[in-house]
Amino acid sequence: MRISVIGTGYLGATHAAGMAELGFEVLGVDNDPAKAAALAAGRVPFHEPELPELLAGHVHSGRLRFGTSLVEAARFADIHFLCVGTPPGRNGAADLSQLYSALEGLVPHLTRNCLIVGKSTVPVGTAEALTARIAELAPQGISVDLAWNPEFLREGHAVFDTLHPNRLVFGVTTPDAEWALRQVYSTPIADGSPVVVTNLPTAELIKVSANAFLATKISFINAMAELCELTGADVTLLADALGHDDRIGRKFLGAGLGYGGGCLPKDIRALIARAGELGAGEAVEFLRDVDTVNQRRRERVVRDTLNLVRATGNARPRVGILGAAFKPLSDDVRDSPALDVAKRLHSAGVEVSVYDPAATNPARAVAPQLIYTATAAAALHEADVVLHLTEWSEFRDLDPVFLRTVARGGVIIDARNTLDPEPWLAAGWDFRAFGRLVERRTTPSLAFPLPDSVPVQPNPASEPARALVTPSPLTRLRSRVRRTA
Repeated sequence: MRISVIGTGYLGATHAAGMAELGFEVLGVDNDPAKAAALAAGRVPFHEPELPELLAGHVHSGRLRFGTSLVEAARFADIHFLCVGTPPGRNGAADLSQLYSALEGLVPHLTRNCLIVGKSTVPVGTAEALTARIAELAPQGISVDLAWNPEFLREGHAVFDTLHPNRLVFGVTTPDAEWALRQVYSTPIADGSPVVVTNLPTAELIKVSANAFLATKISFINAMAELCELTGADVTLLADALGHDDRIGRKFLGAGLGYGGGCLPKDIRALIARAGELGAGEAVEFLRDVDTVNQRRRERVVRDTLNLVRATGNARPRVGILGAAFKPLSDDVRDSPALDVAKRLHSAGVEVSVYDPAATNPARAVAPQLIYTATAAAALHEADVVLHLTEWSEFRDLDPVFLRTVARGGVIIDARNTLDPEPWLAAGWDFRAFGRLVERRTTPSLAFPLPDSVPVQPNPASEPARALVTPSPLTRLRSRVRRTA
């Protein structure tokens, strides 16, 4: 069984390398000759931990190769995975042009029966339309099945998620299609990955539903952060307490700047658009509020930062920003909250310098007006305000004492709520966070001690005191427990 992977962006390149690791001969196809050439040479054109080594190893072994010909793919493979982009189009609806283009370049050239597997995130109903188009394009006598196998990769952990998926979804219409997918994923299935076999519409909805739910969870905790600020509550402790409820869980309850990237924002808007097309817009109307809460987090950071820099009275205020990628362990700047905040501040007349461990080049390509530095210290040089906008682990290890001598002002906004405020406060920083109580830690002590006895003064007007203590409520409770026992 040989496999082709059509579309070798983030998803496709990772999937192709993963399929080779699982033991298959794999051909990756892309319509960008430069990208295909880089991958064919064993170079990954984006940042993803562990992928460069995995991909280069299988390219050099000959098990994995890349090209630009769909005709070659049609003649080579038994299973074809569609991993092309479905970017947002008008009104947020998914643009499916790349998907149809891939089919039209592949299907007429098929030489044997095969399975085409969609992995791209698509609006529900897409697979049905593609099935009809495949029937029109397939050569006479060639049988083509279509299945949908959505991806659930986390950027920064994509290799692990490909080889050890937390679930496998097979949207199929025939037993043969299910059998073929079980052969492809036989290793992770044997290792315990659960399989959900369903029809095509359900498989299409699963991915966008998962992303919509995660986005809702993030916006919920950010809405709670706004209430915490008004009431003196602490959103991090609130989230910890919620997370102990196994019906809720702690993941994705990190209050801060909100979500971004190439999936959650796009998928929410596409789901809203598709629901509207189907006449069910009211059913997902709440997702508009989810999106609004998320955008409001960015506006809040921009507004607070502008207020701070204007208060300095500096003719050329400067902001130092830690982070440009939408999340750590990635160089993805698509709809990055960090980069969005940086661009808005620059548009407001602020000089903005940015440091990111991996996303400098992608960020510079879309926002060349910003200043990019090679170190965090350089980004903070002469900064009036410092913003922590992407939660890279190395930012937790920065030296606040040294950085206080570098920056002009002493204000840092931890918009990701992941820094320890204590060392920053100790170094003289004005440390700010959203929905979080930030105080200097002191020696731990009980605010309300519960001793076994409470000293009292005898009352001379009463009977002579037989003892200088009376039982405390805690002692009386223990006595009742002992008597009951």
